[in-house]
Formats: sequence, C-alpha cells, structure tokens
Amino acid sequence: MKKTIYRVVVVIVAAMVTQVSFGQKNFSLGVKGGIDIPDLTAGKGAGSNPVSEGWSSRLGPYFGAVGIYNITHKFGIQVELNYSSQGGKKDGKQAIPTADFTSNPPEGTPQYVYANLNSETKLNYIELPIMARLALPIGAGFHFFVHAGPYFGYLVSAKTVVKGASAIYADEAETMQLAPQFSIDQTQDVKDDIKKFNMGVQGGIGLLAKAPLGSIMLTVGGNYGFIPIQKDKANGQNNTGAANVTLGYLFTL
Repeated sequence: MKKTIYRVVVVIVAAMVTQVSFGQKNFSLGVKGGIDIPDLTAGKGAGSNPVSEGWSSRLGPYFGAVGIYNITHKFGIQVELNYSSQGGKKDGKQAIPTADFTSNPPEGTPQYVYANLNSETKLNYIELPIMARLALPIGAGFHFFVHAGPYFGYLVSAKTVVKGASAIYADEAETMQLAPQFSIDQTQDVKDDIKKFNMGVQGGIGLLAKAPLGSIMLTVGGNYGFIPIQKDKANGQNNTGAANVTLGYLFTL
C-alpha cells in the first residue's frame, strides 16, 4: 500500500511541476484549517458487542496543505496532506471489557461490565486524500466546487480520557452491583490497541472567491474510514468518520 500511495503522489507532483515549468497557471498551492466533528460508528460484523455502541460526536482540529492541478477550466485533481482529529465520546452508561480490570477474572464473571462515566477517545491521524475536483463559475470572481476520492490515514496518537464517579454493574439494567462507587480522572494512551493504517473516502463542497495572488476557499466536507480501527474485537469494532468545515487560502503558481 505504501508503494502504491508513493507512486500516485510522485506522478501527480511530476505532472504539476511540468505544468508550472511551461508557465501555465493551472496549479494552486495553499493551506487550510478548521474543525472536525468526528464520530465512531459500529463496524460491520460488530454483532452484539456493546463496546461498539453509544458513541457520539466530539470536536477536534483539522488543518493541512492543499495542492490543486486544473486539467481543464472545470476539472482537476486535488491532493491534501492533513492533520485530522477522529474519535468519539460517551456520556453516561457504557460497557467496559472486564479484561480492562483483570487479566484473570473469576469463573462466571461477565465479559463486559457497566458504569456511568464520561469518556472521550481522541484519535489523531495524518491523512492523504487524492480527489477529483469539479469547479463551476457562479459569478464574477466566484466558483462553486465539489470534490471526492479516496484517502489514506496513518495514526500518530490515540488517547482515551475517562472522568466521573460510578459503581460497577454486571448487567446493563444495573440490577447487579459488582463494586461500590469509585471516582476516576484518567488519560490512557491506547495507540497500541488501534490499527496504524486506515483508508476510506473523502469529499466536500465549497466556494472559491478570487483574492490577491490567489483565492479564498471555504469547504464543508467529510470522510469515512473503511477499516475497523480496533485490533482486539473485545474493544469493539468501529469505523472512523467525520464532518469538517475549513477555511483556506490558495496561491496560484
């Protein structure tokens, strides 16, 4: 996979450099930044695993570099290199693998226990989207655009933050208490539990406004990862996904 990504990027960059060398202003380079609104969805085959369920959206940073090669006035290729915050959060009752408490649980201990806590999983990736782009003029100095294509991600950090106070229960209905109330305020590095590589699809729509030396770009988009992120199915089987809003500036070369 690494070799394939490298070859695609080399071909695209070579084409861009060749176009610029002939003096044609078909290449734009810029930066963008904004917010990610990620969530974790239960992956296919998750079955009845309760750890996969109950996730909701969180907020995180999203920023990076953008390169656009316009093949024609309307059609082009957009390549990005982004820092993307993924993950999700759970507030209230949630399942916890019993193995998180002990590696040798007594016979008859359930595989999962329940507690009322606030937890947030923060996954940070470096992502490389390679997208087809269609731009349409909508007025003097303005263009509407849409882009979509595959992305490839590499995990750089993964942490789970857990806070709150709760008793531990053997069942979801909380009728069988296993341990009295305890308080927790903990940040745990879970990078070793998450797969390093991810890939999926990314897309968006936006508005391009002409500015000195280039253009201002407003984009609303999102992505979805095809690979369940957990190495161990006991920790759930979830896919990453996020909506994002960014503002960027492109310089025409």
